[in-house]
Amino acid sequence: MSNKLHSFRNFAQQTYEANFHEVPTGDIKAVDEKDIPKFDILTAGFPCQPFSYAGEKQGFNDEVRGTLFFDVCRILEYHKPPMVFLENVKGLKSHDKGKTLQTVLDTLKKLGYYPHWTILSSLDYGLPQKRERWYCVAFRTDVDFEWPKPIKGHPVLRDIIEMNDRNPSLAISKFELDRIDYHFANAKPGDRIQHDNSKYKPNTKKGKYGVFSFQKTDGSLRFHVGDPAKTQIQEAFYSCLDTYASTIIANRTPKLWDIRRKLSVLESKRIQGFPDDFVFPVSDAQAYKQLGNSVSVPIIVKIMNNMIKTYEKTLEK
Repeated sequence: MSNKLHSFRNFAQQTYEANFHEVPTGDIKAVDEKDIPKFDILTAGFPCQPFSYAGEKQGFNDEVRGTLFFDVCRILEYHKPPMVFLENVKGLKSHDKGKTLQTVLDTLKKLGYYPHWTILSSLDYGLPQKRERWYCVAFRTDVDFEWPKPIKGHPVLRDIIEMNDRNPSLAISKFELDRIDYHFANAKPGDRIQHDNSKYKPNTKKGKYGVFSFQKTDGSLRFHVGDPAKTQIQEAFYSCLDTYASTIIANRTPKLWDIRRKLSVLESKRIQGFPDDFVFPVSDAQAYKQLGNSVSVPIIVKIMNNMIKTYEKTLEK
């Protein structure tokens, strides 16, 4: 295990203990499935990239061995809990031309489960963040499972922003502010503005194709590398108070062009649906990483409630 991963895991354990008063074991690969107490629901997330380097594909153990999904499988195979709840990035659907997803689904079926999966966005479930994720639930019986219905409308960032927070650490860099100001000084509604690319080397994408900015109808400001046609690579995304944020991830915190700063840890908690009193006994940098790697709480709660209701119906039969 790398020192970086070990440190991140320790910080995550500190946060868990501060809020739930117990310390997670840590590395699931070091846990013997026989030592895990009996349970009803297994929840897990796992990286999908290792599936691309699978071996000779001689049965599911060969296909998933060496990945964290293998640890999910060995625990399921031993304990056979009635319910499974998995979460992953949207890209799992198309990863390796769909082969990875098919391996996951086929493996769950071989282990005696009936899987149901979909792609849902946190934006549809009460959060001002467009966070699309792959969700999968599985049961040991063939049930009619319903995904939670979207909520009509959604809050905007203005609803979760602390307008009086002027902490200098949240400020957007001068380079970014200059580009933002240049856009609004030169753009009329609907204009795509080209920026000075002379500072970039001619053989780089920015030097060759230039940098363009464009304000979408929802108010967000986007910077692209590429020509004015819609073939650009997105370089930067700035939200504003009256729209939603881009996905918060471990190494990127949403920024707003109109208040000229990024989200605070408190606001990042809110954009993921955590309560204000959720404790992060770590540095802000670690808190941002943990929030970026987390799930959006409201959508998880809704899916879990539907899972439990579905399972209870099977017990009534």
